[in-house]
Formats: sequence, C-alpha cells, structure tokens
Amino acid sequence: MIKEYNTIDRISGPLLFVKNTKNVKFQEMVKVRLPDGREKTGQVLEVTEDMAVIQVFEGTDGIDVKKSNVKFLGETSKLKVSEAMLGRIFDGLGRPIDGGPEIIGEKELDINGQPINPTSRDNPNDFIQTGISAIDGMDTLVRGQKLPIFSGAGLPHNKLAAQIARQAKVLGEKEKFAIVFASMGSTREEANFFRREFEKTGALEKVVMFLNFADDPAIERIITPRIALTAAEFLAFEKGMHILVILTDMTNYCEALREISSAREEVPGRRGYPGYMYTDLASIYERAGRIKGRKGSITQLPILSMPDDDKTHPIPDNTGYITEGQIVLSRALHRENIYPPIDIRPSLSRLMNAGIGTEKTREDHADVANQCYAAYAEGMDKKDLVAVVGEEALTERDKKFLKFAAEFERKFIKQGYNEERSITETLDIAWELFKIIPERELKRVHLEFIEKYLHGKTKTQRTEKKGKKTSKKETQQIKTRKKGKKKVSKK
Repeated sequence: MIKEYNTIDRISGPLLFVKNTKNVKFQEMVKVRLPDGREKTGQVLEVTEDMAVIQVFEGTDGIDVKKSNVKFLGETSKLKVSEAMLGRIFDGLGRPIDGGPEIIGEKELDINGQPINPTSRDNPNDFIQTGISAIDGMDTLVRGQKLPIFSGAGLPHNKLAAQIARQAKVLGEKEKFAIVFASMGSTREEANFFRREFEKTGALEKVVMFLNFADDPAIERIITPRIALTAAEFLAFEKGMHILVILTDMTNYCEALREISSAREEVPGRRGYPGYMYTDLASIYERAGRIKGRKGSITQLPILSMPDDDKTHPIPDNTGYITEGQIVLSRALHRENIYPPIDIRPSLSRLMNAGIGTEKTREDHADVANQCYAAYAEGMDKKDLVAVVGEEALTERDKKFLKFAAEFERKFIKQGYNEERSITETLDIAWELFKIIPERELKRVHLEFIEKYLHGKTKTQRTEKKGKKTSKKETQQIKTRKKGKKKVSKK
C-alpha cells in the first residue's frame, strides 16, 4: 500500500527524518519528490513509533524540508535478473551504463537476500583454478568458499583482481562458470581499467560488472554488494552456474557504513565504526556457499585494503572471523618487484585440503604445499639471520635454504600479469625447486612422490625397487626422515 507524507522533519547527510509515519516497514522503498518535479530513490533504514529514517541513494541535494514529499511504496528494493546480464556493465544500483538496453527480467528478486540456511549448506570441496601459483598451489580457492585478499594502499590488488577474474575457471568441460564483479568507491580510472581489461581479453562475456564510483553517494556503496550477490544467487541457484564473486574494495564499503552511522548519530564502536559492522559484513559474506540438491555455487573473493597495513584494524579483523582464511599481499615483496606480492606465511585457506588431491588437482598437492611452506619459512629465518651475522656465518645447509627462499619468490610466487599456469605447471615448478635443498630435508613429502616427481620413476620401477633389498644409504635416509618428522610433531 502506497503512503505519501509531507512531514520531513530534518536532513542529516544522506538521511531524511520523516515524522508522523504509520505502518512503515524496515527496508521499504521510498520515492522523494523534489519541488522541481524530480524524484530520488530511498530506503527505510530505521523505524520508530512515529518517525522513519530514510537513506537517499542519490544524495539529499535539492530536497526542501517544507516543499518536498515522501512516498512509501510498500515493497523492498528489488533487482530484475536474467541470464542476459552476462557481458553487461551496471552502476552500483543495477542500472545499465554500457549503452545497452534495459534488462528484461526473468525474475525480480529482493536484493537483501538471506544467508544460506546451515542445514541446507553443502560442504565446499571442489577446486577453482585461478592460474596463479601462489594461490592455486599454497592457498587453494575452493568452490563455495569465501577467501578474502588483505592488501594495502598502493599494492596491486586491483591488478590481481582483474587477473583472477580473467583466468579463473572450474576444471571440467561441462561446468558453466561466470564472474560477478562489484567495485565499490573506485575512481573512474580504476573502473576504466577493469572494463578495458575484460573487453580486451574477451573475459567480459562471462562477467557481470557493477561499478560504484568514488564520486557517487556513499549510501549507494551499501547497496552495491547486495545487488551483485542477488545477481550471483540467480545465476548460481536458478541457472546452475558456478559463480565467483569479486568484491573490491570492502574498506570503502565499511567507510560508507561508518559515515551513515555517524549521520544517524549512533554511538560509535571501535575506531568510530558502528558496533553492528561484524553483523553487517556477515550478512554479505554468508551469502556464499553451496546448497544441497542444487548444482550451482557462489564463491566469494572480497578484497580489502588494510589502513596502515594493520591486520588488527576492525575491517580485516572482523572479516577474518567470518571468512575461511585470507590471502595477504606483502609490501616487502612489492618493493622487490615481485608480482603478485603474495606472502604465503600469513596467508591461509582453511578449506584447501577439501579441494585438492587425486581427481581434483594432483595426488602430491598437499605434500608439496606443506614442504614449500616449511622450506620457505626456514629460508626466510636464515635471511633474517644473515642481516645480523652475515652470510659467512651460515652452514652449507643454511645457505641452501636461503637460496630456496630466494628462488621460490623468483620462480614460484613471481609470474607475469598475462601468465596463466595450470595446477600441474605450478606443482612441477615446486618439484624443480626442491632440487635446491638436500633430499633428506624433504620430510613433508611421501617417498613415493619423491621417486615419481623428483626422480621421474614410473610405478613399475618403484614396484621393482620395493622388491630389492634396501641399501645402507637408503636405510639411513629413511631413519633421518623419520627422526625429522618426530621433531616436527613434537613442536
């Protein structure tokens, strides 16, 4: 039921306060008519007994408290969705900005959606290949997962996001895969970069883009990720597609949340952010996943730039509690001209083990990742030691681990912006690097994988070897490896 009021009490930033309202609902859509006949769209943000707080998407400029009226439409914000959205570019409110026609919707869905019911959730367990070794090999992205990228000002997170969107794929010819890309608070230059990249490589055909610009009203930034996820849910659960949702930059989203909270005169929480920011972020992140009995899936890759590179800042801190790991970009690696500058030590994919192994990636994947992490971490410890005592004080063993760390960064982590590696290529690079360190130090890898991938022996040759008597040298190697494993487990 449409209700109209001419009782605007006051304006505060992007908010209107309308008094003497009755039967108004939370998140109800609103039309604000200006004295010159123009209309602006808004949404009910808060309702009391006789007051409604409205957030105006286009800003409150031109609204006259005495001469403007407010029309409550009796319904929530909805988005017309269709498979024809693929290859199209929209603004932050879901309106086409690519010069194409309006979308003729197959359905009209509430943008607020609902988190997936825990009882109907299916476990994420399938591999998504991004073509980037540091992610695929060490922090694997799994279908249905939410895995954020923690970046910082000046780091190439936008470049990384564009590369992932261009290269990401689900292995298997019959799987339908697409990207929903939402940019919040981006400059025109950044938005044009994404658009050019997708058009140039032909990736735009499988991408739905939503662009909210830095000069757009802050309130629109609150809507953009929800618009994007509504489109993703339709394509995933109605059309059976596997959707990767890239949200950049969630820091801009949270800044808009803080601005709106301040305009509402709410009591600020930690560092001025609203106390409900955790809940608000959860309402976005928890829309990722798989549903039992449905073919499609939604995987989220939110990107956020940490203020002052501070992992304890409320935005990355809250995000880390909700999501299933994180990929951390390193300023030190960026200074060394290593792209992508992914630091594997603080990075983590908690669902990695569910998406790798035989018939998913390769049988040796888990062992290779564990061994790379252990050897690289030890090599970086030696690098720190060199800064204190000098390289001359290191043993030959230490020098080999130091070399491994340097080569690991140069050959495994570093790759070209247009270079796409398969998971097999990624793992083969790791095995080449293992030749740098003594074989007896490969304590995280099963012997059968060492024989197969380091020495290139076939299954028949390995079987024949098992039938032979073990030499004294081999016996000693096995004892050394077992001793090393016991020490690791005690730690």
